[in-house]
Amino acid sequence: MGTYFKFLSLQATLFAIFILSTTNFSSTTATATTTPPFKKIYAFGDSFTDTGNTKSATGPTGFGHVSNPPYGSTFFHHPTNRYSDGRLVIDFVAEALALPYLPPYPKNKRNATHGLNFAFAGSTAINHAFFVNNNLTLDVTPQSIQTQLIWFNKFLESQGCKGTVSSSSQCKALLDDALIWVGEIGVNDYAYSVGSSISSDTIRKLAISSVIQFLQAILKKGVKHVVIQGLPPTGCLPLSMSLTSEDDRDDMGCAKSVNNQSGTHNAMYQARLQEIRTQFPDATITHLDYWNAYRSVVKNPEAYGFKEPFKACCGSGTPPYNFDVFTVCGMPSASACPNPSQYINWDGVHLTEAMYKALFHMFVNDTFSQPPLGQLLGMKQNGR
Repeated sequence: MGTYFKFLSLQATLFAIFILSTTNFSSTTATATTTPPFKKIYAFGDSFTDTGNTKSATGPTGFGHVSNPPYGSTFFHHPTNRYSDGRLVIDFVAEALALPYLPPYPKNKRNATHGLNFAFAGSTAINHAFFVNNNLTLDVTPQSIQTQLIWFNKFLESQGCKGTVSSSSQCKALLDDALIWVGEIGVNDYAYSVGSSISSDTIRKLAISSVIQFLQAILKKGVKHVVIQGLPPTGCLPLSMSLTSEDDRDDMGCAKSVNNQSGTHNAMYQARLQEIRTQFPDATITHLDYWNAYRSVVKNPEAYGFKEPFKACCGSGTPPYNFDVFTVCGMPSASACPNPSQYINWDGVHLTEAMYKALFHMFVNDTFSQPPLGQLLGMKQNGR
């Protein structure tokens, strides 16, 4: 999951496994319309969107215990390889559209009636070769957003779609009523370059350019509805705060150096999105302002039902953040809090289901999406 401070060698290694991969929408809301505006979803991103593409055997080293309890304990009551205690934003999107939860891609290549999830925890925006060529051996996940695009293209081809929506009936059937969901991605790029000579400016430019190329490739296929998330304020995560000094804090009480980097990334990203909107005027491209939605919760957590804005629910017990890089959630020596709904953060890096619930409602009902996500659904339903 943007200028990172310089760490000791061990700290840099552990921070480089920083995985991010983009909330409870009630069943009454989900059934408010009899005809779902979209019949399928194709999702991309990292661990904030991954619904099972990674597991402990192949996932990111630092949070490779996602297959162990108490992950998944709040809603599913067992681990589902989601990096949370329960559902993610993408799960609430599926509920809102009266669709099944998105199956992960590798084991469901042929079972995609309602879409697929290509998001992969630890994924980067920049191609993996960049990290290899620059001897950034801290990179532990070879997948990138471009890898996910390759998977998507292979899936489409396996279903007979080798062109665009307008070029074949197979493509039309697969894409015409689909919502493309692009979860946040880019934080891992910064994390993997910690301690190297690669500047954050270089990472930012390459990461954003890679995501823009991905969006152009998707939009050229003829899809009409894309939702894109920006980066969250990653300086507010227990991992960031535990590895920065107390004098490195912003007005939210979070790691200022980390948040400045993510904020700069978002500003450039949004500027490039305006270019994409001009290039594809017939498409609706909705941007979710993860940063300011998250900020609103952190600035007034009680209003959203939270008591712990910075402390992890599941962790080592180490004060003040209940986070220790040697004892992460899912390890036998770690434990979870009794009330995850009172916590913003789940395991030091990823969020609780309660936080995803709050964010999703803000994206749908408030001013943190542009154009409004709720409006997007209404536009599609009414055929506009």
